[in-house]
Amino acid sequence: MQLVLVRHALPQRSETSADPALAELGVEQSLRVPGAVARFPVSRVVSSSQLRAVQTAQPLADRLGLTVESDERVAEYDRDFSGYVPIESAKTEFREAFDRIKAGHLPEQVDEQAFRQRVLAGVADIVSASAHTDTVALFAHGGVINILLQDILQTPKVLGFPIDYCSVTRVLFSRSGARSVSSVNETEHVWDLLPRNRQSTESS
Repeated sequence: MQLVLVRHALPQRSETSADPALAELGVEQSLRVPGAVARFPVSRVVSSSQLRAVQTAQPLADRLGLTVESDERVAEYDRDFSGYVPIESAKTEFREAFDRIKAGHLPEQVDEQAFRQRVLAGVADIVSASAHTDTVALFAHGGVINILLQDILQTPKVLGFPIDYCSVTRVLFSRSGARSVSSVNETEHVWDLLPRNRQSTESS
C-alpha cells in the first residue's frame, strides 16, 4: 500500500495553545493539496488530532467525499506545549531552540523514545488496517514524518529532512512488510506559497 504523508499548512501563532487553526496563507496552501495528490487513488484520509492538520486535510476529504479520520498518535511532539510559534518566527525570536531543531534534534523537553513509539505505532495501525492496493493520505507534521523516514532509512538525525508546509512525502509498504521511500518533500504545488519563497519574491 502507499502512504501519502502531507505536512499541515501554515498555522496561526498562538501564545496560549499548541493547537492553533490555520493562518490565512495556510488555508490557501491547503486548497492546493487535492490537485497535488489527484493522480493517486486515495481511499482514506487520516489526520493528526491537531487542528492545523485536520483543517489541512479537509479540502481533500471534501473533494473525495470522505471523512477525515483523526488519530492522536500521529500528533506532533509539541502537542502538550503551552503555545505555538511558526518556525519562521522562531528563527529570530528563539534562536537557540531553532538552531537545535535545524541541527536535527527534537526540543530538549520532548521524550524522544515516547514520541517515536507512539508515532510508529499509529502508522503501523493505519497500514495494517489498509488493503495492499490502498493509498492512504495521512496529514501530519514535520516531526512525525521525520520519525518515519528515520526509522525506514536509518538516518542518524531525528529531524534529518526539511519538510515544508503542505509538502508530499510518499512511502510504500509491500505485502512482505518491506518499506521504501518513494519521494520526500514534494513542494511544486505550493512553491509560490511557502513563506521563504514569498519573502524572496517580495524583496526582489
